[in-house]
Amino acid sequence: MGNKNGGKTTIILRCLEREETPKPTLALEYTFGRRARRHNTPKDIAHFWELGGGTSLLELIRIPITSHNIRSFAVVLVLDLSKPNELWTTMENLLQVTRNHVNKILAKLEKTNPEVAAEPKQKMRNNLQRDHPDYELVDPFPIPLVIIGSKYDIFHEFDSEMRKIISKTLRFVSHYYGASLVFTSKSEALLLKARVLINHLAFGYDKSKSVSVDPSKPLFIPAGLDSLSQIGPPPASDSDIGKMRANTPLELWKKVFEKTFPPKSSCDLQDSKDPAQDIQYAEYEVDVMRAQKNQELEQYKRNASKSWKEMDFDSD
Repeated sequence: MGNKNGGKTTIILRCLEREETPKPTLALEYTFGRRARRHNTPKDIAHFWELGGGTSLLELIRIPITSHNIRSFAVVLVLDLSKPNELWTTMENLLQVTRNHVNKILAKLEKTNPEVAAEPKQKMRNNLQRDHPDYELVDPFPIPLVIIGSKYDIFHEFDSEMRKIISKTLRFVSHYYGASLVFTSKSEALLLKARVLINHLAFGYDKSKSVSVDPSKPLFIPAGLDSLSQIGPPPASDSDIGKMRANTPLELWKKVFEKTFPPKSSCDLQDSKDPAQDIQYAEYEVDVMRAQKNQELEQYKRNASKSWKEMDFDSD
């Protein structure tokens, strides 16, 4: 899930080593991949669901996440680094709806199978060692989460101060949610890093231990390998921070971030294009019949409107 035109399909195709040209995703699309962990062992199957349309189809999130697969489910959030004014709204809306749905499933499971219900949360807690200084300060997402910052090539051209604010903010959010963070572009080397994180979740491959936190380079931070002391405070002056009213650390970072990058309203992020008009889904017989039905509907509306005007209403 993530920004519209943010590169989600490209990332999935690279993970599955498919040489296809990415097409725009309509609503919710499904594909799968097979991998063997070792030579001469049966292949595991991973199911990939992709939510199209940015934040315009939030209600579809509940379709792929069920009580049957919750123990092995993971979320990959792709955020377009070249559109910082859409970044926080996109992230907040998608993660909020996902979290609420997951928590509902876990609450139901708790009544019937408390051990299974406790497993995902425990797994997320285990990303941080108990002796990690931030163990009590973070609020892990209920299921594994990878945050991918896409279009790093465009982001790299930004002013260094802007890059610093975006990078620090995403480091904080990822660490707070117990997520992994990686910046990618169309470069094969960077896509490979994203593939490492996704293949770990999808096929159980070894977790990467390498870390890159240098703000002048693409970030790569697997879950649990960052810390609040390394990230530092929100990038604002003490007097500015003092004036901001916030109930949680996340809220404070949001206010600092949105001071520099005022958010686009959710309406601006809605997908207004009618997929029925998209030529990639053209079907001659269906389209001809639809055009005919549209004409009939218009004719019906005109007739109804005419007869409505001609009706003689009783003044009593």
